[in-house]
Amino acid sequence: MKYLSRAAIAALMTSAAIPAAAEECIAPANPGGGWDFTCRQVGRILTELGEVPNMVQVTNLSGAGGGVAYTHVVGDRNDDPEVFVAASSATTTRLAQNAFAGATADQVRWVGSIGGDPGVIVVANDAPYQNLNDLVEAVKADPSKVAFAGGSAVGGFDHLKVLMMLDKAGFTEARQVKYIGLDGGADAITQTVGGFAQAMTGDLSEITGFIRSGDVRPIAVLSEERVAGFDDVPTAKEQGVDIVAMNWRGVYVPKDISDERYNEWVEMLKKVGASEQWQSIMAENGLAPYDIFGAEFETFVADNIAQIQAVSKEIGLLK
Repeated sequence: MKYLSRAAIAALMTSAAIPAAAEECIAPANPGGGWDFTCRQVGRILTELGEVPNMVQVTNLSGAGGGVAYTHVVGDRNDDPEVFVAASSATTTRLAQNAFAGATADQVRWVGSIGGDPGVIVVANDAPYQNLNDLVEAVKADPSKVAFAGGSAVGGFDHLKVLMMLDKAGFTEARQVKYIGLDGGADAITQTVGGFAQAMTGDLSEITGFIRSGDVRPIAVLSEERVAGFDDVPTAKEQGVDIVAMNWRGVYVPKDISDERYNEWVEMLKKVGASEQWQSIMAENGLAPYDIFGAEFETFVADNIAQIQAVSKEIGLLK
């Protein structure tokens, strides 16, 4: 009788017990949020398209606003070719503001974005501002009389959207802009309807119901093009203010994977973005197309972080 060596037995046991490596998506938050949504939808579509051999495993790794997941990938998974991580504008905002304990954007590779939640500026129905330029001129005339409400804290993305929009419109005194940071879009709408704020900034999907019910009137959407279903709402760019502020949804991967594997991730994400499944998901969830991939996306991330850092320094969040 022939006996197998211990090494051979171990090899057989390993190959029998472990299937081909399964791709894993890390959602840097608890189940139910935007990052979890991105992981689960992208993972499901990759499987349905036959781009991966197994179901994509979703791992929820919350903490520090995405910082725990970022540190984990940079420190422990830096050459793992099978892992990808959900990201959004919140990721680059926190990186720009040094909220990840010294981590920098060049410690990972940015694959792409496949959709975004467009920023929107709304006012109360009886507000005197008929368009974005009316609102901007009111700020320029007396910034103390125009307060913006938003569903993020001071320095968060809703606040930065207002500051970047006004900067593009020629008002550069960021410290003079009045901003009321609240816990979510609904509270910000209440402040605006009640007259405590003159305008509200948020993501289109979170206030769609308030717009359709007539509680508020949108005067600008901060996207490249008008959004389907809201075709009567002009973009800021149409009104002469060259600003696009999308809460994009995308992914990054570890820094030290091969260029070949990185390019495979880029191509797979492109296929997800072009799929009928993803088009339906965007329509159902108020998302707009926002497709940027590969080297172009890495440039976009770097530029976005630089812009956020400049605004954050201007308002005193960064030295």
